[in-house]
Amino acid sequence: MKIECIKEKLHMAVSKAEKVVSKNLNLPVLSCLLFETKGNNLIIRSTNLDLGLEISIPVKVEQEGKVAIPAQVLSSFLNNLSDDKNIVLETVENTLKIYSSSSEANIKTLSTDDFPTVPMIDEGKTCKISSRDLISGIKSVIYSSSTSSVKPELSSVYIYSHGDEGLVFVATDSFRLAEKTIKTRKVIDLPGVLIPFKNASDILKIFDDVDEEIEINSTKNQISFNFNGLYLVSRVIDGNFPDYKQILPKERKTKVTVLKQDLINSLKISNIFSDNFNQINIVVKNGKNIQIKTKNLNIGENTNKIEADIEGEEIEANFNYRYIVDCLGSIASDSIILSLNGINKPLVIQGSSDKTFTYLVMPMNR
Repeated sequence: MKIECIKEKLHMAVSKAEKVVSKNLNLPVLSCLLFETKGNNLIIRSTNLDLGLEISIPVKVEQEGKVAIPAQVLSSFLNNLSDDKNIVLETVENTLKIYSSSSEANIKTLSTDDFPTVPMIDEGKTCKISSRDLISGIKSVIYSSSTSSVKPELSSVYIYSHGDEGLVFVATDSFRLAEKTIKTRKVIDLPGVLIPFKNASDILKIFDDVDEEIEINSTKNQISFNFNGLYLVSRVIDGNFPDYKQILPKERKTKVTVLKQDLINSLKISNIFSDNFNQINIVVKNGKNIQIKTKNLNIGENTNKIEADIEGEEIEANFNYRYIVDCLGSIASDSIILSLNGINKPLVIQGSSDKTFTYLVMPMNR
């Protein structure tokens, strides 16, 4: 293989593809990128067997071929290469030679025979969504996924279409639950899919700087994302997401409206005095403020008051500080609504002017 290409385009493609490679002692080729010429394009593939990526960039092909290159070595070399506009890649036996105006490198390659194929989905349900909406949906809920693999359906992001409302993104670890609805211009028909937590994290990394419309194809076992020369395919979890609508409270005994920044500032101070369980005590009484109390036997204790608009009954309950803080970045409103139903009942958090995001936190019964 011998090609000439624009260094910047190659660098960007390699940076994305590198995010999918895997360090597998039993299959070393998974730590490589597969380069293959096709017409006037270079196809760059990477996979960790759970996630597969294929990127196509235009190049000048002098000699066709394919080669498996260690991703980390190639990426590090391109990262530190000076601002050369064009570079030449040429394979000579088991070596990839890279030439630029300022540098020359020889990188040892691996056999391409063991490199797994990246599956292409050409059936199933198809829909289109803005990359920004996709990223927003996943980011809004992924922190609520379980980090344990004991229950795979909880260590995932659940995505499904909901008629005219658009796409719904949900995640839960059984202690808290986040739901984000992304309104779409067109009605989307996408059956529920469970994307593994790790794959969802990698999808964020790959599409974070993309501003394009993405085509999504889904089948029972896989889901793919495709746009403008980039194709990403992920396995999906074969399981059923919990029927979470049943646990969302249908009413509330107490409604508290506070400024989001006031709550953030108060929680930061409260966390200094929280115990090993990150426990905070929220006290709602008649008046114009709520109290957040924390106590640590080794440090001391703290009480913070926050101005609030309160409706309903007096309530006192304990919650995990971190669980509440995690969701606040997903709320665009300047003020938020805390809905409570009693000492052993979950807390529901929403934006006061944006109801597309709902967050539920179970109490700490200590």
